[in-house]
Amino acid sequence: MKIAVVGATGLVGREMLTVLAERGFANEEILAAASERSVGKTIDFAGRSLTVMSVDDAIAARPDYAIFSAGAAASRQYAPLFAKVGTTVVDNSSAWRKDPSVPLVVPEINIDAVKPDDRIIANPNCSTIQMVLALSSLEREYGIRRLVIATYQSITGTGIKAVRQLEDEERGIVPSAPAYPYQIHRNLFPHGGDFQPDGYTTEEQKLIDETRKIYADPSIAITATVVRVPVVGGHSEAVNVELCQPYQLDDVRQHIANTPGVILYDDPERNHYPMPILAHHRDEVWVGRLRQDPSQPNSLNLWVVADNIRKGAATNAVQIVQALIKSRNQAS
Repeated sequence: MKIAVVGATGLVGREMLTVLAERGFANEEILAAASERSVGKTIDFAGRSLTVMSVDDAIAARPDYAIFSAGAAASRQYAPLFAKVGTTVVDNSSAWRKDPSVPLVVPEINIDAVKPDDRIIANPNCSTIQMVLALSSLEREYGIRRLVIATYQSITGTGIKAVRQLEDEERGIVPSAPAYPYQIHRNLFPHGGDFQPDGYTTEEQKLIDETRKIYADPSIAITATVVRVPVVGGHSEAVNVELCQPYQLDDVRQHIANTPGVILYDDPERNHYPMPILAHHRDEVWVGRLRQDPSQPNSLNLWVVADNIRKGAATNAVQIVQALIKSRNQAS
């Protein structure tokens, strides 16, 4: 097995290497690829050093799989070149998510969307992944009519530059190259991605478009507000769900608790509810604050938290590779 990680020196790329080592790929041939300025550097993987190579050299090596976290422009340029030599690409950028010919996959929900001849597979946005997984059993059991979402997104979603900005501000240093137009330390702002003509941001639009695509249901009504907060551990989301059928709250709890990859952590009497500090460095999606919405029939509220670098990016991508290896081995 030969696997390339494209963007291996970045925040998510490094986590992809960590997850590959954790999930049984420590002894496989791993190619660490990055931009030209990183070529020749070394990076740790499973107790050994990998020398960073160019993306062109990684393509020439014809890996079985290539996991991308190098940005949309790089993905649009290089993913088809990997696919042309027979490599299956799992891309973590926004480049292919809206393409109707490219499956958008959360393995626990819709790995069957990948067909044998698919060579590019899109990894959803981090905030989408945790929400659709948390709600997946409810979507199957009751159907979802409407979602109202407010996200509280970690600075790590913007990358290492944002982490450095927060660290500088915490130390009272004026950042030399800030990631945000405003101070993030002791602050938050309702701005993630770029503003669109309709007033929504691209991060908010992703939640709308990707949720409908993953659930294969364009009829779901969705509205969202994205907020960036000075947190490192993960993204949090307040989600109001209107189901298509009546429900009993105890049944909802049971469905969520039985969802693979989800932890139901909901005991208000003991102040048990999900927080980024609990999800940090974990692969599970945490759900709590479950309660009926008395203002709207068939509706409820819940709070969803996950490490956006792990399940929201690196882990989901590696899980896609694992699922594809398993299905292809079974087919052969």
